[in-house]
Amino acid sequence: MKIIPFYTNEKRLIKQAVAQNRSAQQVLYEKYAPKMLSVCRQYVRDMHFAEDVMVNGFVKVFKNLDAFEYRGSFEGWLRKIMVRESISYLRKKQFVVFDDEKMPVEKPHHISDTDSLLDVEYVQELIDGLPEGYKMVFVLYAIEGYKHQEIAQMLDISVGTSKSQLFKARKLLQENLRLKGILSGEKNKKKG
Repeated sequence: MKIIPFYTNEKRLIKQAVAQNRSAQQVLYEKYAPKMLSVCRQYVRDMHFAEDVMVNGFVKVFKNLDAFEYRGSFEGWLRKIMVRESISYLRKKQFVVFDDEKMPVEKPHHISDTDSLLDVEYVQELIDGLPEGYKMVFVLYAIEGYKHQEIAQMLDISVGTSKSQLFKARKLLQENLRLKGILSGEKNKKKG
């Protein structure tokens, strides 16, 4: 097996991985696996299943690596594959239910400065506590930065359903934060 030198050029590394160079593929995997596991974990609650989703995502990445056109970042391209793989996994397991009921828009609540530095694991637990439909739309919108139109297309739902799921997810997260004493309402804000 040919030994690959230290890579300073990602494009060259990708081209070698496309040519089925296993060492180059390993370097790409080791470089991006931790971030991509984090992406999968945002959707899939169980770490072991999230790892399976990530590995399946990398299998697709290496099978389709020649489709990467060097437009935008490679990491962004990987992320999209991992998001789609996570959604596909959840659909196959029939974990996702979308509620089409429309919800009114509510004013945002205030999080005090002293409590705004929430532990990442705690925030992930709160997100994991959401129903799967709420969680998926929330993560796609608030964390991944997709627009409602894109989310609707990805999940085969209406734009209104996407907006409703996001509203309900935010409302449930706010309620949970309020119960923990982390989130204060407008009334509490005016008192201070």
